[in-house]
Amino acid sequence: MGFNLAFLSSILILSVFSPVTSALSSNYYDKSCPNVELLVSNAVKKATANDKTVPAALLRMHFHDCFIRGCDASVLLNSKGNNKAEKDGPPNISLHAFYVIDNAKKQVEASCPGVVSCADILALAARDAVVQSGGPSWNVPKGRKDGRTSLATETRQLPAPTFNISQLQQSFSQRGLSLNDLVALSGGHTLGFSHCSSFQNRIHNFNASHDIDPTLHSSFAASLKNICPIKNRPKNAGATMDPSSTTFDNTYFKLILQGKSLFSSDQALLNFPKTKNLVTKFASSQEAFLDAFVNSMIKMSSITGGQEIRKDCKVVN
Repeated sequence: MGFNLAFLSSILILSVFSPVTSALSSNYYDKSCPNVELLVSNAVKKATANDKTVPAALLRMHFHDCFIRGCDASVLLNSKGNNKAEKDGPPNISLHAFYVIDNAKKQVEASCPGVVSCADILALAARDAVVQSGGPSWNVPKGRKDGRTSLATETRQLPAPTFNISQLQQSFSQRGLSLNDLVALSGGHTLGFSHCSSFQNRIHNFNASHDIDPTLHSSFAASLKNICPIKNRPKNAGATMDPSSTTFDNTYFKLILQGKSLFSSDQALLNFPKTKNLVTKFASSQEAFLDAFVNSMIKMSSITGGQEIRKDCKVVN
């Protein structure tokens, strides 16, 4: 039954989700809204100055948006009436910093009303989040439209932190993304924080013969168990994704090789020769990682799917 459901959901994904990209261009707003990039980057800069967790939140928000119906800002829509929107689906409850996109949109609307989509603002903000964290910059292709549909149930299609390598490969390939993209984009885990729930499968009752995942470094596993006990766990307990969790660098890949990554899906990258080689390459060369990350971000953020330019990012027109 599980297989049939998985197969069915893969058909459903492909039906709402075509990795065919409509033509985006990096100079899309040159005439219609020439200062859009400056307005968005100022909003990200201002928010980051007040809260160092903002860049990780914006990068994750963009990823979670693109992986459902393409990069159409459906993740920004509020639930309404009986319709529970994506942002209220289980994997998205911990998303935050939506206000940064709202603030940027307000500035952009004041400058050039009705021109720039929320989806483009989110794609620009994700790039600026990386830049604000000391990572690379790139030309973001623009011209996305905003979607009108947002369903919490569809968030089950997001790759889970417990995924193995074949589940990850399937999830990415359904979106037209390669193993190279999978490893490069996983490097986004260099930023941010994770709650215990995303990695507790590795530190408690791992399987019939091991309480702890044997691929985890023993002292690292002990410290995680300490932070995330099975009972009486503090509400927001968790761990940073890597020790330099506000700096965009290649530390994440070094940690995987040391058995110190948080998620099963991180460790899974070592279970396949091609992905293992890429982890090793990115761990030894930050430059190789940054180049690959930029290419994969442009590729992922070019999966389009919307229909309109929203006036307010939280509601359809």
